[in-house]
Amino acid sequence: MATKTINVDMLAKMFLAGAQNIEAKKEYINELNVFPVPDGDTGTNMSLTIMAAAKEVTALEKPDMKELAKAVSSGSLRGARGNSGVILSQLLRGFTKSIREEKQIDVRGLAAACARARDTAYKAVMKPKEGTILTVASGIADKAAEMAEETDDLEVFLPEVIRHAEEVLEKTPDMLPVLKEAGVVDSGGQGLVEVIRGAYDAFLGKEVDYSAIAPGAGTGVKITAYDAGEAADIKFGYCTEFIILTEKEFTDENEQDFKGYLSSIGDSIVCVADEDVVKVHVHTNDPGLAIQRALTYGQLSRMKIDNMREEHQEKLIRDAEKVAAEQAEAAKKKKEQEAPKEPRKSVGFIAVSIGEGMNSIFRELGVDYIIEGGQTMNPSTEDMLTAIDQVNADHIFILPNNKNIVLAANQARSLVKDKDVIVIPTKTVPQGITAVISYMPDADVDTNEEAMLEEITNVKTGQVTYAVRDTHIDDKEIHEGDIMGIGDAGILSVGQSVEATAREMLEKMTDEDTEMISLYYGEDILEEDAKRFGEEIAELYPEADVDVHSGGQPIYYYVISVE
Repeated sequence: MATKTINVDMLAKMFLAGAQNIEAKKEYINELNVFPVPDGDTGTNMSLTIMAAAKEVTALEKPDMKELAKAVSSGSLRGARGNSGVILSQLLRGFTKSIREEKQIDVRGLAAACARARDTAYKAVMKPKEGTILTVASGIADKAAEMAEETDDLEVFLPEVIRHAEEVLEKTPDMLPVLKEAGVVDSGGQGLVEVIRGAYDAFLGKEVDYSAIAPGAGTGVKITAYDAGEAADIKFGYCTEFIILTEKEFTDENEQDFKGYLSSIGDSIVCVADEDVVKVHVHTNDPGLAIQRALTYGQLSRMKIDNMREEHQEKLIRDAEKVAAEQAEAAKKKKEQEAPKEPRKSVGFIAVSIGEGMNSIFRELGVDYIIEGGQTMNPSTEDMLTAIDQVNADHIFILPNNKNIVLAANQARSLVKDKDVIVIPTKTVPQGITAVISYMPDADVDTNEEAMLEEITNVKTGQVTYAVRDTHIDDKEIHEGDIMGIGDAGILSVGQSVEATAREMLEKMTDEDTEMISLYYGEDILEEDAKRFGEEIAELYPEADVDVHSGGQPIYYYVISVE
């Protein structure tokens, strides 16, 4: 018998099965990254993105289509990490917007949703590139539209759409030469195919292991944990979280008024509005007051109240030494990242960074909030929103410092209404450092943005790391364990020695206009070795100023900038 519609229960199962499948295949997808670096993360980013939405879905009780659509869209939007994750979140956003008012979805409804998913994702990318996840999404939409004219049976429709998606994926190397040279298909496209394969398994009634999807308690607002080591000094004892399902528009004025009220009864406040859902976190001595005020805006859901003092005592009993270490770390992060107590200022800075040395440089340059992450762990859109909420400024410059984080920063900017957020598309930490240094306190925001954008174009960056697999790329034969020097546009050098590979890379980065060379050594390099290497570089380039800094970054032995 033909199956002609999908109801909300089946769609929820299909979505969760798709999330589970990409979670299971994430390491395989990671290995498809073109560059054989130890931080290939497409699979991880896509999995974390869709899992954020999956946990929202599992928290629903008997949802209708609109509630399911909202959970998928909001969860993925805020949980999005990396370019692939952001594009996946936009695909899900477009898809759910198309089906949210439906009771049942037939082939024409699915075809329309696939088309809207594709269109939404393409609009989110400034310069769409074919041979990527976008191409696979486009192929799915095209085939869905074609099949909707031929059949109304989902048992015929779905396998044909998936088969076509797989065919398009196999053609991605023909569209992007770098994929063909490396002998892989597009990793983002592979991730999308895994999602729809998993969804189809659920449609067929196959047994799916959902154990990786823990029940959620709301979209993952990143909350810095309270300091478990200082129970006696906790001013506000109850960690209170809930969601407001607003009954009327929650305006910017409402948000500011509510935050002001929460500030009068507590601290550690996060209040994030998303359409008719407001996610709230506050530390207070009277959770009832926060709940009473919240009820004036709408119904409450997913309430959670923790006695922080009690939890602290239990933690001390379990592991006193661990608590002491966490106390020091929490106190340090609290000092770094708490919202300023002074009056709201005009301009603030947020930087993505990893490694204590890199973090220290940004702090010394006046950056207000450092998001821990980078090439090895791309922060999510939610992480960006939390940082923006913590910086008490009218205008906030965000420095992603990685090309795979720029989209998430832009996505966060689009969700913020009460502050002017400017994303400077820095692709490396040295570009971020240059951007901050070029800031002129006496100039207006537009002038500074223009100056930063110009200055970062003068920065070339090279990074020295090791290969995790054999491949052939940029006309270079690379074997697992080789040392690679990676420039802004590709692999510049390959060798067996870190310093020899770095020197060869540097030769290709420098020219007669080079004025400054900065070396940031990673956590695996000794200070004395870095200083000696810096002296060698200074002798090789006597016309340039050579600086050596402790970066403390993992995986990359050296990050080198040339200006």
